[in-house]
Amino acid sequence: MPLLLGTFTIGFILSILAIGALISFRIFNFADITSEGSLALGASAAAVLIAARSFDPFTVLLIASAAGAAAGAVTGVLHTKFKINALLAGILVMTALYSVNLHVMGKSNVALMNEETVFTFFNKCLSISETANKTVSVFGWPAGAKDLSGAALSFILALVCGTALFWFLRTELGSAMRATGDNPQMASALGVNTDLMVIAGLALSNALAALSGALLASYQGFADVQIGIGMLVWGLASVIIGETLVREKSIGLAITSAVMGSVFFRLLVAIALRFGMNPNDMKLITALFVLMALILPSLGRGGKFFKKKADPKEDAAATKPSEIV
Repeated sequence: MPLLLGTFTIGFILSILAIGALISFRIFNFADITSEGSLALGASAAAVLIAARSFDPFTVLLIASAAGAAAGAVTGVLHTKFKINALLAGILVMTALYSVNLHVMGKSNVALMNEETVFTFFNKCLSISETANKTVSVFGWPAGAKDLSGAALSFILALVCGTALFWFLRTELGSAMRATGDNPQMASALGVNTDLMVIAGLALSNALAALSGALLASYQGFADVQIGIGMLVWGLASVIIGETLVREKSIGLAITSAVMGSVFFRLLVAIALRFGMNPNDMKLITALFVLMALILPSLGRGGKFFKKKADPKEDAAATKPSEIV
């Protein structure tokens, strides 16, 4: 049971990253690799502020999110104002953030085992002692109270982020962002500052990535400069798997599917580890899961992925005017 609760906790924490990837990847069709550096930046900033005991844990999360938003805004400025390729702009900022994160932490990692984080604060609110080994029954299964509270808090935070994004995308500013992603020429003709929308969208996406990194560091009890490596694949995999599970394209269901995809993806990884997978092969298994998520929808449509392309002349000859709708 503790393994399952830990799986759900990390799944919900990284679902915030997946929601951010949904903004850049689906709304703007922007392959933003900055999120790998932003997640590590959020973790680094949160770890340093928590260790310094300068702010309360929730203020730390806001500061970490603001740092990620600044990184995303830099990527947006490089792309829109300096006309740098989207992928290259993200790579440049991500590369620079590696050194920035080292300067922020002062070393390669920071331990938080004895510090107050949002998770320990939530435990105190629930009167769960840090030292007591309390257990509760969940559907007849014994579970640690601290493990259960961690899963509950991560679910609440993912729910708050998803709900806030759903509300925001239905506002005038959010609608302008969606219009920019769908058809920038039309949005510009209607008076929308498309460059500003791209910058704001990438800032929001990376703010969520940094928030996810701050929560991940708080939950694991440490921050490492390499914590963000491969996380972009995780975010995109969550979006793709979620879209496979939920075929509807509405805003609310798209956000819900990203959260579901993250949790389901974490469950797949946990099952693979439980059955003896070498941890060194985790990145390989992750890539295979993403590949399966990309291929399975094509297989589900009657095996069209493997069918030979039809000859347009034959289709034109075989189609009668009365059959065209």
